[in-house]
Amino acid sequence: MEQQFPMIQVMDYEGCILMPEYRKKITKELVMACYRHLIRTRMFDRKCVSLQRQGRIGTYAPYEGQEACQVGSALALEEGDWLFPTYRDHGATMTFGHSLKHILLYWKGRNEGCIPPNGKKIFPPSVPIATQLPHAAGAAYAEKRKGTMNAAIVYFGDGATSEGDFHEGLNFASVFHAPVVFFNQNNQYAISVPITRQMKTKTIAQKALAYDIEGVRIDGNDIFAVYFETEKALERARNGGGPTLIEAVTWRYGAHTTADDPTKYRDQEESKRRRETTDPIRRLERFMKQEGWFDEEWVQNIQDEVTAEIDQAIMEVERVPEANPADMFDYVFAEPTWTIEEQKKAYFAWERGGTA
Repeated sequence: MEQQFPMIQVMDYEGCILMPEYRKKITKELVMACYRHLIRTRMFDRKCVSLQRQGRIGTYAPYEGQEACQVGSALALEEGDWLFPTYRDHGATMTFGHSLKHILLYWKGRNEGCIPPNGKKIFPPSVPIATQLPHAAGAAYAEKRKGTMNAAIVYFGDGATSEGDFHEGLNFASVFHAPVVFFNQNNQYAISVPITRQMKTKTIAQKALAYDIEGVRIDGNDIFAVYFETEKALERARNGGGPTLIEAVTWRYGAHTTADDPTKYRDQEESKRRRETTDPIRRLERFMKQEGWFDEEWVQNIQDEVTAEIDQAIMEVERVPEANPADMFDYVFAEPTWTIEEQKKAYFAWERGGTA
């Protein structure tokens, strides 16, 4: 199966282009946009980890190392497309136009953080694993029924492929030929469980065979491979070619969330090695230097602009009142059940320092 679904690479670890047919498509404008978004997403991610450690936002899910997956795929979207993220895909949502303020509000526990900008079809982040896949298939099918050229992309990790919703989403999309791209970020660990303990299949891409849809396996740290293969899959979807399953093989450097300790189950030396070899930003920088497009002053200007943007978003968010804990209980059902009423009483008793 690894031979049937070979890893697609456009750019090697040294920044050299391996597929000459793409060379003319790799314009300076595209490269500069990719690099700016990669820097922006990484700086934002690192700032969020810092904010969580300071107690200024809640538990946070970092994505450092996976930026090419999210930036490259989101840049391939068109204005009217749908984006269905997990709790770890704010790199994709901010690339697609979500505001940093609203992303931070989400991590502060505010419902407003789930509201995208006007005109943007960005679904609220899915915390339950894989539940967003049937939603994406349904939204894509609705676009098909309406006769639009809009498509949907849905993100999920390797662990999601062990869930029933993964199979239901792919099956529905396959049967109804829905214009949706299933974008798997295979960072090789579902929390603390390595992929070898989740499945016997050698690849995730091969799971497409069961549903008679396109399956592609790419180097998820190669932003050009991500961008061009996602663009190709979206184009196929728009033109009646049906869904595609993309397996983007990547690596997350840090913890599953800030409540996790990856040193207990993962070799940290591997992360150090990958920072020097497969890192998506380093690889793009090597390519830019070969082309004479890398400029230290330009990079510093980007970093200064992004720092100012992040600081402004934090300032605006911290002016917003803290979320009301009662919202967790009051807006689940039209009329709260007795179980939710009991939970609400227990919570507020605990908050007052007493017992339920």
